[in-house]
Amino acid sequence: MRLNADQLDRQLEGALATTWLVAGEEPLLLGEAADRIRARARQLGFTDRETFDIDRHFDWGDLLGASRSLSLFASQRLLELRMPTPRPGVAGGAVLAELASSPPPDTVVMVVISAKLERDAQSSAWFKAFEQHGRVVQAWRVEIERLPQWIAARARRHGIELDSAAAELLAGRVEGNLLAAHQEIEKLALTHGAGRLGEEDVAEAVADSARYDIFQLGEAALAGDAARSLRILGGLQAEGMEAPVVLWLLCRELRAVVAERRGSAGYRGRGPQAERRAAALGRAVRRIDGPGLRALVHQAARVDRTIKGRAGGRSWDELEALVAALAGALPPRPAAG
Repeated sequence: MRLNADQLDRQLEGALATTWLVAGEEPLLLGEAADRIRARARQLGFTDRETFDIDRHFDWGDLLGASRSLSLFASQRLLELRMPTPRPGVAGGAVLAELASSPPPDTVVMVVISAKLERDAQSSAWFKAFEQHGRVVQAWRVEIERLPQWIAARARRHGIELDSAAAELLAGRVEGNLLAAHQEIEKLALTHGAGRLGEEDVAEAVADSARYDIFQLGEAALAGDAARSLRILGGLQAEGMEAPVVLWLLCRELRAVVAERRGSAGYRGRGPQAERRAAALGRAVRRIDGPGLRALVHQAARVDRTIKGRAGGRSWDELEALVAALAGALPPRPAAG
């Protein structure tokens, strides 16, 4: 039987299958799937665990002998094999097929392959033995267009409800790295706890670890202080700030200018910091006319395409040009075409 990683928990609720094949090129999902199988095995009394790391010098005869020997420490055991590729060779394939079709008594066999199962592997006799007699769990890579939905679902496990904009921002920050996304969600859970979080909450959490304040970048650019805003931008880049987060901040400031020009209260807040931002926003509204604002919006769209690889250029060079244009040091770049 074949499963994907999302179906594993339901499968583990019943009787535990005696043979498992877990494979995939996504380390986070692969590791979590294997961990859940190990935990269920321990819960059911398979407390002894023997692990074999397979390489090209591995003696498959040793594995076969170990599988037939009785455990010295527990009446039930987990026999785990770790393989970097789904190519065990002729001898290895024969041993795997035997383990899958006739596992030793009181033993759960789990093979973990840290690679994608290609078509030739899926047509092999040993794979078909696992598929027929056990469970095959495939840890599929999450496609980039599905990543915001995956992030939102993962956040809900921690009691966090991310709105769509927050999930998109976090997806842009991690660039398809699920382990990085998982770590960011855990950080949000620690710093904010359960509840609903929006786009600005996520951006603030990202900025917390930076010596340079990303929100000061927006204030300086709105105020027309090009030298300071470019210095902050350089500091953010040096500290490892992600380009999508910087673009989010600049787009937020452009939306605030649009709202202020329309008289729809682009600014809210109290206190000295809020007053500085209000003053900076007022200077930006007086400095940037309607055509200039439209050109800045088009320029921000180009930066977005560059970050996503849909336009030429370097992301941080494009961000630098946008910051300079927003601060009034350079004219906005004309829209392409």
